[in-house]
Amino acid sequence: MLGDKRGRKQDKYVRDYVVFDLETTGINAASDAVIEISAIKVLGGRTADTFSTLVNPQRPIPYHASQVNHIFDHMVEDAPIFREVLADFNTFIGDLFLVGHNIHTFDMKFIWKAAEDYWGKTIANNYIDTLPLAKQCLPQLTHYKLVDLASYYHISTDGAHRALADCSMNQKVFEKLGKELASPAVTANMRLCPKCGQFLKKRSGKYGEFWGCSGYPACRYTENV
Repeated sequence: MLGDKRGRKQDKYVRDYVVFDLETTGINAASDAVIEISAIKVLGGRTADTFSTLVNPQRPIPYHASQVNHIFDHMVEDAPIFREVLADFNTFIGDLFLVGHNIHTFDMKFIWKAAEDYWGKTIANNYIDTLPLAKQCLPQLTHYKLVDLASYYHISTDGAHRALADCSMNQKVFEKLGKELASPAVTANMRLCPKCGQFLKKRSGKYGEFWGCSGYPACRYTENV
């Protein structure tokens, strides 16, 4: 949904959400463009609807990007532009939580900037990034890419790096992480910020250890160990 303030990151499991993924021409939200967006709407833990389209970036797709996502110029030449697609995506997501892997530092930046450029508003939906969830729930792992998590949970990685396939993979991973978050082994070592809902982390300061919000500097909540 559009609003005046960007949505806030939350570290938790919800049963109703939209998991989404972007493919882009590069990693810079200020200068690169979206070439594919896909999403799966989940209600009550079950798939309710899907959304997927290629996007015409109105520029050539760099070779290195095509080598990763296998999307080439001829595939997007008749696709809609992102202004049209983002409007449809905004209708699709409504006010549901957004879920994705590494979206806090990547995907959200693209859709925030585009909405602000197009309409002077932003995407106000709160969101959940499965990357920090996985690090909290599965500290024994050494790699946390989406395909690594899928492999850990014996989820198929076929079609990885295309948006809809990554959404399907991520949905299954998120449901698994939801069960991890409910387990006593994880909850015993988990603390959430009472102000913003993100994980608290132990940190060391001038006067010793303290709990600090992982959302710092946006959230500066602290408490004594």
